[in-house]
Amino acid sequence: MNQQYLFLILLAVAFVALIVLPGRQRKRQQAQAQQMQNTLKPGTKVMMTSGIHGTVSGLGDTTVDVEIAPGVPVTFERRAIMHVVQPTAATPEPGITPNELENPGGDTPGDDLPGDGTAGPTR
Repeated sequence: MNQQYLFLILLAVAFVALIVLPGRQRKRQQAQAQQMQNTLKPGTKVMMTSGIHGTVSGLGDTTVDVEIAPGVPVTFERRAIMHVVQPTAATPEPGITPNELENPGGDTPGDDLPGDGTAGPTR
């Protein structure tokens, strides 16, 4: 008798693990996707499921216009938006000037050329 109940209990646990739990996870993912869709507005930077990055330029009921380059809008299904891209802070480290970011070695172009630094070929 005990083995019959143990078998039924294991069967019920397997049912819950294989059917109910993935359904709950799917509902949670759908809720997150709906929340993301509700936050979309023109100017929002997004990444599509295809890997294309762009900026939302218009919204329809089931579509979204994404500007992938200046003046190049492309229409996608709203479901094709993978996620909203969060802006990254591109601040330099303390003590680094903007000039050092452009020229990290501090060298000026042509420093590695032979000669006395005057213009013209050397003979």
